[in-house]
Amino acid sequence: MPAPRGTGGAAEAAAAQFLAGQGLSLICANYRCRLGEIDLVLRDGPSIVFVEVRLRTNPGFGGAAESIGPRKRARIIAAARHYLAGKPEPPCRFDVVLLDRLEPPRIEWIRDAFSV
Repeated sequence: MPAPRGTGGAAEAAAAQFLAGQGLSLICANYRCRLGEIDLVLRDGPSIVFVEVRLRTNPGFGGAAESIGPRKRARIIAAARHYLAGKPEPPCRFDVVLLDRLEPPRIEWIRDAFSV
């Protein structure tokens, strides 16, 4: 699925490429349901990985990690449950990929950033 246009789409594409280089395989991008959205859904061996991608180019507004508050985490978890509904449930985790610039991308990957 192509990434959406704009800097958010470019950040998601950079994150997907980075994670592919780490051995993960993309299942889908921009999974949406009425409960929320997941930027990237990937497979890492037997595990499904739900990834939130954050780009913050202006440090005056706080870092990318600080922008993922309890409400946003709850929406990601709800969307992940929706994604998994009716499927055999594999091991899952929630990762965050933080970018503070696109050219060249400077990426921080936080595995198991939060849990259910």
